[in-house]
Amino acid sequence: MSRNWLTDFKYENGAWLVKKTGHRVPATKSLANDIFTWLTFYTLAQSWRTWRRLTGHKRPTIAFYPDKPRPWYFIWPVMHASGAKLISDCSVADIVFQFDDSTTTDHNPPPVKVGAKLVNFDCRDISKSAVAAAFERAAGYSLAVNPADHTGTMVEKSEMNAAHDGRVIEGPMQPLPDKTYQVLVDNEIEGGLVEDLRCCICGGKPAIVFRKRREIGRRFLNENAEVLLDTPQNCYSENEITVISRFAEEIGLEWGGVDVLRDNASGKIYIVDANKTDMGPPVALKLGDKLKSTRRMAKAFVAAFAPKKK
Repeated sequence: MSRNWLTDFKYENGAWLVKKTGHRVPATKSLANDIFTWLTFYTLAQSWRTWRRLTGHKRPTIAFYPDKPRPWYFIWPVMHASGAKLISDCSVADIVFQFDDSTTTDHNPPPVKVGAKLVNFDCRDISKSAVAAAFERAAGYSLAVNPADHTGTMVEKSEMNAAHDGRVIEGPMQPLPDKTYQVLVDNEIEGGLVEDLRCCICGGKPAIVFRKRREIGRRFLNENAEVLLDTPQNCYSENEITVISRFAEEIGLEWGGVDVLRDNASGKIYIVDANKTDMGPPVALKLGDKLKSTRRMAKAFVAAFAPKKK
């Protein structure tokens, strides 16, 4: 692995600080185990990269702007599994991909060649408020609540991407700055777990689903007790798939992940989060399914962004 990756982090006060986003990851035994599990997958993903180098890249070139993804981002193994060749010069790349972990961005595309495919440059705001507004336009019903008028339980979250700081509170109450307020979706399943139907988006459409399950008391943390690989058709109705695709279009998301929760009482789905630089596959997913999910996304990636010329 490149030593440059280490510059993304800073260790202080018993935690690793992610410099780009300001998020802190406690240095625990669980983190060490997750890193070891990820390294196993990384080693196998590297074999795809090596094989492509030996046999030649038959797919188009891809460049990222303004940042390059590290190997723990899902696009990295998918890119290599698809056969795409990573280059630095955006002006000659076949695919130019906006890659920035920030919640809001204002990057205009760099100079590119005629016919180059631009990805995610229209995805400029993935704050929780922007997600809620886009979801309401796509679905026709609301995720957001006004805490000053809402009586009963609701969820308070930071506007920031990947903060994992949600908490269940009681309304009415006055809103706090830099916070957003949402419906509390009852997505509890058997065994005292909640289930997040994490939908991976490729070409603006659902491609695969990770059923991410965690203890109900840790519902807002990114610590999964179990993750299962599934298909969009097995998780959502045709109309719901249309809603998810419409949401992706509303927010400008051509590649990324959206967190979809299904409410037990109403049966409705709610999109509560979106990420244009999603990590993956999830650590808790079995190794065989990590490889399978990556290959499926690679197939979707080629179909969406690098179709064969007829």
